[in-house]
Amino acid sequence: MSTCNGDDPRIHDIKTKIRVVPDFPKPGIMFQDITTLLLDPKAFKDTIDLFVERYKSKNISVVAGVEARGFIFGPPIALAIGAKFVPLRKPKKLPGKVISEEYVLEYGRDCLEMHVGAVEPGEHALVVDDLIATGGTLCAAMNLLDICSALFSSFTRVIFVSSEHRTCWCRSS
Repeated sequence: MSTCNGDDPRIHDIKTKIRVVPDFPKPGIMFQDITTLLLDPKAFKDTIDLFVERYKSKNISVVAGVEARGFIFGPPIALAIGAKFVPLRKPKKLPGKVISEEYVLEYGRDCLEMHVGAVEPGEHALVVDDLIATGGTLCAAMNLLDICSALFSSFTRVIFVSSEHRTCWCRSS
């Protein structure tokens, strides 16, 4: 959990609400299921509150939520900090003109798309997702924002899946 205070007791409670599902969606994957967190209104609110506390004074103007679980956490964070919410969607889900970025998942390949003009040059952006595994989705999101000349301010996630053998190459800094 991203927060300024790792000793916050809310973090322990939130962690206990996340179910780990072995071998889903394929053998060898330990799926971190946030749907069990969403079943507990207090833990869900605490999750949003921790993010808001961290980012409310950071001059974020865009919260970019990664499909699909970034759509759960992104909008309430955006509303609370006074930013717009921009969905980063899977291919062919957005009408009109889009920009696209392909990336590698822990278990395959995918692509993110964003509406042309959704993010203006110089806007400060926060990327929100439920977890970071390989970093591929995050890099694709950062690259989409870079294409728009947005200022990538930060990313946040509920879960961080660590591995010493994973590397992500992004165009943005």
